[in-house]
Amino acid sequence: MADDDYDSLSKEEKEARDKADREREAAEQAALPYRWCQQLGDLDVTVPVPKGTRARDLVVVVQKKKLSVGLKGKENILEGELCKEIKVEESTWTLEDQQSVLIHLEKLNKQQWWENVLTHHPKIDTRKIQPENSKGLVEKMMFDNQQRQMGKPTSDELKKMEALKKFQAAHPELDFSKAKIS
Repeated sequence: MADDDYDSLSKEEKEARDKADREREAAEQAALPYRWCQQLGDLDVTVPVPKGTRARDLVVVVQKKKLSVGLKGKENILEGELCKEIKVEESTWTLEDQQSVLIHLEKLNKQQWWENVLTHHPKIDTRKIQPENSKGLVEKMMFDNQQRQMGKPTSDELKKMEALKKFQAAHPELDFSKAKIS
């Protein structure tokens, strides 16, 4: 059914169609070899691996438009082209409890929802995304705008400064006097 047909449906028909679409999407996403969730600025991918896996057993490639995860000497668990570009230098991966690889991807465009992680995987309907913190996001944007106008640090910059203070407190043996933080 085309999108323009959707507008001609009754409220009950729309609800039934939305429910069917959500169920189809959920089934398609459940069939993927990973789980993922996103915020406007980033997304997290969790890839299950055999229990007891060590980081040195993994081959993880995170590039601007490519992602792959696999075990050395075996076929990749996932591999393909990312649906949008990421900031490689701000993206990370870790092995958790020797049974899952957690991949944090920073989106290049922080104002756009992703339809899928890899281009060849099923898409979600991004128009139906209801961010948990959408009210908080608007408040954050307003706060950041006010801070910029006053020449003060934004909420993200404040968060980084706080993290740096904690790190410095935890490592008093290190000299940060000549460090340039950006």
